[in-house]
Amino acid sequence: MKVNICGSEFEMGGPHLTELRSSNDIFGDPEALRERMREDGYILIRGFHDREKVLKARADILDKLNAMGKLDPSATYDNPVIAAGGKGAMFGGPNRDLPSFLDVVNAPETMGFFSSFLGGPALTFDYKWLRAVATGGFTGAHYDIVYMGRGTKNVYTLWTPFGDTPVELGTLAVLLGSHRLDKLKATYGEMDVDRDRMDGWFSRDPGELIDKFGGRWATTDFRAGDAIFFGMYLLHSSTENTTNRFRISCDTRYQLASEPADERWIGESPKGHTPHKPEERAAIEEARKRWGL
Repeated sequence: MKVNICGSEFEMGGPHLTELRSSNDIFGDPEALRERMREDGYILIRGFHDREKVLKARADILDKLNAMGKLDPSATYDNPVIAAGGKGAMFGGPNRDLPSFLDVVNAPETMGFFSSFLGGPALTFDYKWLRAVATGGFTGAHYDIVYMGRGTKNVYTLWTPFGDTPVELGTLAVLLGSHRLDKLKATYGEMDVDRDRMDGWFSRDPGELIDKFGGRWATTDFRAGDAIFFGMYLLHSSTENTTNRFRISCDTRYQLASEPADERWIGESPKGHTPHKPEERAAIEEARKRWGL
């Protein structure tokens, strides 16, 4: 099977792309999960969320997209075709108008899992990165720390697809071993996109990253209820949405409540990033030259 990551095509099972490993075998063992995180840099759990809750949230998100005119009039919720000329949507924020969505990512079971994994009461950022990705959409390779590094560095991103999501719809992809790249962490990983007025994507070329750092990319098909989480220092991207349907997914963040949180993403009305005009932003390519990367 051919898989498109950031516009580059790879063969699943070939030298540059493999399947993500499930950790369901150790789901009930927090210490084993922490060791797996140190080893792999990510944890994939099949059926992490209640599937019916995820599908209820999906229906409500599709209602919102339909009200915005983003779905084809003939579309059904089983086959939500994008309206002609339709663009994606980013629903960044607390999303209090979608209680069924919050009932998934803020569920007692979700918070309890992260409290167990972290070894103390967990906090989740109030800002949620809920998005509908249209045809041709993908995410470039990046570390999350450059977007949310002003509090504790011990933060975890949970990627949840809202619906059955095969690779061709756009799934999370990770560069295996990239959580152990000390030079990258000491340079790019010290960046702050607001302070430095710089784009956060490190690269749009997944093949270049293999050549530079080694390793392989990994991804998989997801079903509604599946989820994957990882730390702030893992290069990740996404496969390209090559279909005519929206990929609906969300990034949510979790940390120990006892540790400092990045003030941009918490509170009643999280302020988010500082807006800068495109001409005010520095190119990541210039910084990479300085870093020797």
